[in-house]
Amino acid sequence: MDQPTTGGSGTTGTARAGLHTVSDVARLAGVSVRTLHHYDAIGLLEPSARSEAGYRLYSRDDLDRLQEVLLFRELEIPLEDIAVLLGGGAFDRLAALELQREMLAQKAARTQALITSVERAINAERAGVRMTAEETFEVFGDFDPAEYEDEVKERWGHTDAYAESARRTAKYTKADWERFKAESEQIGTDTAQLMDDGVPADDPRAMDLAEQARLQIDTWFYPCSHEMHVNLAEMYIADPRFTATYEKIHEGMARYWHDAIIANAARQG
Repeated sequence: MDQPTTGGSGTTGTARAGLHTVSDVARLAGVSVRTLHHYDAIGLLEPSARSEAGYRLYSRDDLDRLQEVLLFRELEIPLEDIAVLLGGGAFDRLAALELQREMLAQKAARTQALITSVERAINAERAGVRMTAEETFEVFGDFDPAEYEDEVKERWGHTDAYAESARRTAKYTKADWERFKAESEQIGTDTAQLMDDGVPADDPRAMDLAEQARLQIDTWFYPCSHEMHVNLAEMYIADPRFTATYEKIHEGMARYWHDAIIANAARQG
């Protein structure tokens, strides 16, 4: 069993020399010594050195590898698959970290969506007003308003705006959502007509529609300043899901709508 000796500073003499004992690594990484022993036993994380007494000693490269293992474990990837991912001489740490970042972001988005669903259910129960699942699909079809609220909160962290949106929408009835949908479709139809007529995005008519859309968000969900609307416009062309929503209405509408919102915000100042 590994029995490191720790100095008064909480760091072993071995660690100061550039190597870390198993206890140090367990403390730094927030895992158990038993876990590190297991990783060693299965060849997933073998320490680079041993002390004269046979205790495990870990280098900085070992710590980097442990970080990779723990990140993949957080993504619920089995240990045997992690060994394959990290095995071989072609392993690219930067590429792995970028992949892990993307996967963790997706996991965080899924978790936030679940939290949003629970919060929405709580607010609906408190308000005593709920739509049935059938009514929700009847009104929105493939459109999920909660998904868009989640994106706003995740990207900009406007917690107050998100809370206000949850408070308002929890009280909406089927008729309310139908009215909102009708308004949105009318804005989309009017925008498509301008595009067909060759009206540029910075034309006052296009900017007026952009302002109408901003006020719709402000009325139905949360206070939406022109700055916030510009942020949303950037997302409309950066996120393929948002782009697809507008492209279904009219080819090129995502970019047109983005430019109209930018122009509308600019004319305010």
